[in-house]
Amino acid sequence: MTTRAGFVALIGEPNAGKSTLLNRMVGAKVSIVTHKVQTTRARIRGVAMEGETQIIFVDTPGLFAPKRRLDRAMVAAAWSGAADADVVVLLVEANRGITEGVERILEGLNDIGEHRKVVLAVNKIDRVEAPKLLGLTKALNERYPFTETFLISAEKGHGVDTLRKWLAEEVPEGPWLYPEDQIADLPLRMIAAEMTREKLTLRLHQELPYQLTVETEKWEERKDGSARIDQIIYVVRDGHKGILLGHKGETIKAVSKASREELEEFLGRRVHLFLQVKVRSGWLDEAERYSEMGLNFKDGNA
Repeated sequence: MTTRAGFVALIGEPNAGKSTLLNRMVGAKVSIVTHKVQTTRARIRGVAMEGETQIIFVDTPGLFAPKRRLDRAMVAAAWSGAADADVVVLLVEANRGITEGVERILEGLNDIGEHRKVVLAVNKIDRVEAPKLLGLTKALNERYPFTETFLISAEKGHGVDTLRKWLAEEVPEGPWLYPEDQIADLPLRMIAAEMTREKLTLRLHQELPYQLTVETEKWEERKDGSARIDQIIYVVRDGHKGILLGHKGETIKAVSKASREELEEFLGRRVHLFLQVKVRSGWLDEAERYSEMGLNFKDGNA
């Protein structure tokens, strides 16, 4: 019985559907998914089994034109994840086509694609007509020599099984890298923080979600099998703290409830979640905060 194991990097513009595809491939929610762009900060590894093959998916931050230190660190992490992978999957939104961002990614692929297979996955195919879809796949393959092209809908699951089976045959032969029942290599503390950050992102508007971070400060296992989780939400201004708390604390209570319920479902046991909001004006320039997010602080240097 031959086993295989390897790394597959999912790259693309923000909101291309990478996190949705990762969660569907793995069969569980391991990556933050919201309607807002640039939500994935750390390279999240999800582990999927396909027959005797273990596929470790690296969900990279979206590739975009970086402006701030955090943005630059995220983009560096994305390209680093792609350069380290056995296979790279470029996701392009069918309804958006070849944007300036896609053009930049195609240029970047020339630097990393030489020694690994790069496949194209055109996502959200249910949103365009067939002729437009065929034209887009033809144009993309003229720009870059993709090994294969897949037409998928990560949200609805169309074509995802075909892509996973193909990837399972392409990763190298070798022993599995993780236990069979493990679905992610993120520490539970970070997964918990990501879940709370997702709930904040869904409830807050405009720039605020990008100027906050969540850290799991304490994780206490209780005798009754439940867990007490204490988290700190760092914001950069006093005004942000007020917005985050909401009228009579309604916003933070709703976020806490939604995050706790999802954590309980994920962990399969009772959770006591306590959230605290702290103003820390310079967190975007603190190396420790970047380490918590799985990013390299130095990569944010201009």
